[in-house]
Amino acid sequence: MAYVKMKIGEFIGQKTYQILLSRGYTMSQAQKLCDKGRLIDKNGVTLDKNSTINGELFFIDYECKPVGIKPIFECDEFGVFDKPSGVLTHPNGRNCNYSLCDEIWSLWGREASVAHRLDKETSGVIVVGKSIETTKKLKSMFENREVFKSYLALVNGKVEVDKFDKFKLENYIDFMSKLDFIDSNNWLIIDKAMDLAKDYNDIKIRMQICDNGKRAVTLFRPIKFDYKRNLTLVECIPLTGRQHQIRLHMFYVKHKILGDPIYGLERDDIERILDGKMSENERIDKTGANRLMLHSNRLKFNYNGAKFDISSKMEFGLSPFAQMD
Repeated sequence: MAYVKMKIGEFIGQKTYQILLSRGYTMSQAQKLCDKGRLIDKNGVTLDKNSTINGELFFIDYECKPVGIKPIFECDEFGVFDKPSGVLTHPNGRNCNYSLCDEIWSLWGREASVAHRLDKETSGVIVVGKSIETTKKLKSMFENREVFKSYLALVNGKVEVDKFDKFKLENYIDFMSKLDFIDSNNWLIIDKAMDLAKDYNDIKIRMQICDNGKRAVTLFRPIKFDYKRNLTLVECIPLTGRQHQIRLHMFYVKHKILGDPIYGLERDDIERILDGKMSENERIDKTGANRLMLHSNRLKFNYNGAKFDISSKMEFGLSPFAQMD
């Protein structure tokens, strides 16, 4: 997605907001555009909504440059994409050259929007509402725990099942809308509250386990174990939706997800990875992979009386396990 400067016109004595209102924007939209620095004069000076325009007015907008990623599922109201690792869900500023929105907006227009987010390096299924109304409904479903989400992760070490608490349905009835989708009670559980790290010298987005944080509950189970490399492919189901929940919980139980750029690393290494300054070989050496090995594999939910069960079409964690028992 490339940002481009487009000329709106030439004006004498008019306020920025008046010009935007005359072109169909609401006052709220005009305010938001000005807050984002999207209106400038011929000298590149950013204008606020009350600026008086005497001369040319330009609008900084973005043009979609899709690369051809198509939805793996589509109906009248929403679609589902298989997002590759390394692709942003949404543009993060003027220096962003591409995000999934390039595909979304080129297909369904600017009112289409993702109903939830995946981290840049997390791959897999993500739902997109085609209208503002549909997106609001879908977002509400995610917030109210009405969507079953299953992830695959490649983690260090062998998961010793006997060392973990077993999931007991009767202790988690408050999650019943989500648990209705679970096909087995053979799950291990991590029930540990979490919050942003309070150390001001830490990375601002790093989370920590803490007793007074927000409750976070993750179910998980091992799928396959690679004896040669001491790695396990696990399935994870977050019953809550905290930032970095699966990543932090697996790190907490000593099964760090391969490629994780944040947990288990020193600040200097974290910053070098996030800034793109660490070589791929060094990252593999320090974290075990050149990307975060976390994959959104399956979504199940009821929408307007219909049941949807959508799985990723991507292969994940298969090639390293080709020789497994």
